[in-house]
Amino acid sequence: MHDSSHASAPDYTTATLWMGFINLLWMLGVVSALWGLPGLLLAGLGLNHLITLLDRRRSARD
Repeated sequence: MHDSSHASAPDYTTATLWMGFINLLWMLGVVSALWGLPGLLLAGLGLNHLITLLDRRRSARD
């Protein structure tokens, strides 16, 4: 017989968001050290474009 009383999975949302923030900071630090302000501007524009595409895809699905 199967016991169907499983414990719920822990919520790792906060930890995931913090690690994403930390990873973004070190990646932008590397871009800044290698290519300076123009590299940061291009990385920011690229991230903004990606986020906009993901938002459009999500809102088209809803």
